[in-house]
Amino acid sequence: MTTADSLDRAVVDPIGLITDLVADVEKELGSEAIRAVVTAVAGGRAKSRRLAKALATRPGVLADGRSPAPRSVGDLLIALRRASASAISPPVCADCAKSLRSLQRQGQDWYCSVCIKETSECAACGNTRRVTFRDRKGLPRCSMCPDHDDRDPVTVIHAVITAIAPGSDRDVVAEALRRSAPHRPHYRQRVVWALEDNPRLLTGEGYLAPHRAILRFIELLHEAGVTGIVRPPCPRCHRVVRIDKPLEGQRVCRNCIAKSRIEECVRCGARREPAIRDVQGRPLCPNCLVTDPANVEVCISCGKRRRVQNRTPDGPLCPNCCPLPVLVCSICGRAAPGTHSRLTGLPRCGGCDRRQAHCTACGRLRGIHSGTAEAPVCGPCTAPDAELWRPCPTCGEAERLQASGPCPRCTLKQRLHELFADDSGAIPPKLQALHDALAGAERSGTAMRWLSGGIVSTVLSDLGSGRRSLTHEALDELPEGKVVEHIRSVLVATGTLPQRDEQMVRLERHVNDLVTSHATAEGRKILHRYATWHLLRRLRRRSRGKDITHTQLTVVRQHLRAAVHFLDWLENQNLSLATCRQTDLERWMTSDDVRHRREAGHFVRWALAQKITRDLSFPAVRWNGPSQPMDDEARWATARRLLHDDTIRTEDLLAGLLLLLYAQWPAAISRLTVDHIEETDGAVRIRLGDVPVDLPGPVAELALQQVAARRSHAVLARTQSPWLFPGGQPGRPISVWAMGERLRKLGIRLAETRSTALFQLATELPAAVLARTLGIDITVAVKWQRAAAGDWGAYAAEISRRASRHNHEIESANRRPGTRND
Repeated sequence: MTTADSLDRAVVDPIGLITDLVADVEKELGSEAIRAVVTAVAGGRAKSRRLAKALATRPGVLADGRSPAPRSVGDLLIALRRASASAISPPVCADCAKSLRSLQRQGQDWYCSVCIKETSECAACGNTRRVTFRDRKGLPRCSMCPDHDDRDPVTVIHAVITAIAPGSDRDVVAEALRRSAPHRPHYRQRVVWALEDNPRLLTGEGYLAPHRAILRFIELLHEAGVTGIVRPPCPRCHRVVRIDKPLEGQRVCRNCIAKSRIEECVRCGARREPAIRDVQGRPLCPNCLVTDPANVEVCISCGKRRRVQNRTPDGPLCPNCCPLPVLVCSICGRAAPGTHSRLTGLPRCGGCDRRQAHCTACGRLRGIHSGTAEAPVCGPCTAPDAELWRPCPTCGEAERLQASGPCPRCTLKQRLHELFADDSGAIPPKLQALHDALAGAERSGTAMRWLSGGIVSTVLSDLGSGRRSLTHEALDELPEGKVVEHIRSVLVATGTLPQRDEQMVRLERHVNDLVTSHATAEGRKILHRYATWHLLRRLRRRSRGKDITHTQLTVVRQHLRAAVHFLDWLENQNLSLATCRQTDLERWMTSDDVRHRREAGHFVRWALAQKITRDLSFPAVRWNGPSQPMDDEARWATARRLLHDDTIRTEDLLAGLLLLLYAQWPAAISRLTVDHIEETDGAVRIRLGDVPVDLPGPVAELALQQVAARRSHAVLARTQSPWLFPGGQPGRPISVWAMGERLRKLGIRLAETRSTALFQLATELPAAVLARTLGIDITVAVKWQRAAAGDWGAYAAEISRRASRHNHEIESANRRPGTRND
C-alpha cells in the first residue's frame, strides 16, 4: 500500500489502518489484542485520524520510538509496551535517548524528567538553575529557595472570607478550598495568595482571577450558602454563567470566547468559530465538518450513511435515529422531545424550534426563541446582540447571517429577478403578480427551497424569457407530476393563468388515452360514443359549471374501465356487442376474471338504449337501505370525544363533527368555503344545502376558529384563500383523499358513520327538509327516509285526511236542522 493510499484510508478506516501498521511490526500480539489497545488510545474520530495519519507518514516510529511525533503516538507506544508488545519501541528522550514510561513534551518532542526541566535565574539566590517553584508573584525559584509560607492556608482564607461574611463556617471554607484543587497543595497555596492580595475576587470581580481554581472555589462557597460571596458575571455578555476561558486578561464564558474566534468558513462562507482547519490551515465551520462526506458514518439503527448526531457504546446514530430528551418547553409548556436553545439556554420543543410567528415586540415573522405560545418573541428581540444579528448589506434588516452575503429575503428577490427579468432587466407585466407574490412570501426559506427543487426554476425561467408560452397547453407539454401541478396552481392562484377544471382535463386525457389504445376500430368507436356523449356529457350536466370532484372522476374511470374489460372479453371470445347473447353475458358474469360487474351493467344498459345490442338483460341493483347495523351510540360517543379532546387540530375537529352530526362526505367537506359560514346576531350557521343550519355552541366556536386560523400557502405571500380547508397547493382545497385520511386517523369509519348519521336524520326530518339542509338529492333523501321507516309523505297524507274529515264534519253539522252558521 502506497503512502497516498494509507492517507486515504486514515480518513475512512483509521482504526483498521493503525492496527495493520502495528501488526506489521509486532508479530507476537494478535490482531484482536492490538485492535483493543488501539481503540482505547485512539479516542474519537478526529484523534484517531491524526494518529493514523502520523503513523502512515512515518511508520518507523513504531520501531525506534523517536520524536517528533504527536502525543497520541507516544501514548500508543506506552500502551502497547504495557500489553507485552516486544517489537514495539517505547518512547525515547529526544536528548538522552532514555526509554520513557511517561511523557513530558516540549512542542512535538519527548523528554525525560531530567532533560525537560526549565532553567532560569532564581528570584531568591540569583543563580541560573532548573525552575522548581514559583513564588506568590509568579517569579521562578530553584529547589534551594522555595517560597515558604508557614501559615495555615485555611486560616488565611477564612480570615479573608470572615471580613466579607462574618460568621462563616471554617469547616465549609476548608472543604471548599480542598475541593477546588484536590491533590495539588501548591496550587491551593497560590489560590490563597491571590485571594489575600485581591479579596474583591470574591465579591463580583472573579472574572479577573489569575487561577481557574478561584472560580471553582467561589462556586462551591456560593452553593454552600456563604453570604457575601458573589458569582462573577461574564465581563462581555454580563450573564452569570461558567466563566473559565482566558481572554485579554479576563475570564469569559464559552459563547464570548467563540465570538472572539469567529472566522469565515472557507467552504460555506459562514462566520463562526472554526471547528477544524484543512490541510492548508484554512478554517472550517462545525456544519461543514460534520456534513463532509468523509465524516459520515453508517448509522447502527437505520443502516444508512449519514451525519453522526450521537455516539453510543454500540456505535454512531444519525439525526433521524437519535432520540431527543423529553423536556418541558419554555415557550409552549408542553412536555415533548426537544433541545436547549443556544440563544437562551432554556428547553425548547421541536415544534417551537421550527415554528415561525409574528413577534409581539417587532411584528415581523421570524423564528421563535422566547416568550409564550400566545406572545412569541423572535431572536433579535430576545438577545439584541450586534455580533449575532448583523444588518443585511442590502436591506439593512438585522438577521442572523451565516455568511457575508445578503439576508434570505434579499437572496430570494435576487433569485426571482434572475428568473423573471427579460433582456432589459425588467419584469414582464404578465409575470409581475407572480413575482410580487413569491417575493412577499412570509417564509422566504421555503420559497427559496421550492425554487431550487426539481424543474421549477427551469420552467419559470422559460416562462420569463418567452421560450415557453404562458398557457395551460404549454404546461401540458411537460411531464406529468406533482411538481408541474404545483407550478400550475401557483400560477393560477396569483392570476397569472386563468382558472381551469383540472379534474375534468385529467379525465378527458385519460378517456382519450384509454379509447385510442383499444385494439379494434369498432371498439374504439363504441367507447368514444359511450365516454364522450354519455359519461362526460352527463358529468358536465350534473356539475352545473362547477369543478368536478375526485370522486366523480373515479366513478367515470371505473365505468369506462368496466366497458373496456367487457369489450376485451368479447373480443377474446370472437364476439361483439351485436352478436353477444344473454348466455354469453351470463357466462362472463360467472367467470373468474370478471371485473367491475355493477359498472359493466351500466354500459350494457346504455348499449341497449342505443340499440347497439339486443336481447340482453342486465337489471340494475336497487339500493334498499344500509347493509350494516346502525350504531348511533358509538356515533355520539365519538362526537363527545372530539369535543373534549384539546390535542386534535381545529380543522380535524370541525371536519369530524360535520361528518358525525350532518352526514357530510369528505368530498363535500373539502369543498366548503368561508362563505358557507354565516354569523348574524350572535348565531353561527353553515350552508350545506339551500337552507343554512344553526350550529350548536361548541361546533360554532370551532367553525369561527377555523375561519380565522386558516393558513396561507408558504410559497406565496399572505392571501385570503376562499376555502375553509385550504390544501397543499395554492388556491385549491384539501383533497378528498387527504381529508378522508385525517378523519380515519381520528378513529372515524367514513361510510359507516355517514350512514348512521343520515339514517338518524332521516327518522327526524321530512325528505324535502333533509335534502335542502344537507345538500343531497331529493331522491336520495326519499330512499333514506323509507329505509329508516320514517315516511313523512304518509304522515302528511294522514294530516291531510284528518283535516278533510274535520271539515266534512263541520259542513254536515251546519246542514242539520236548527243549526245556525256563525
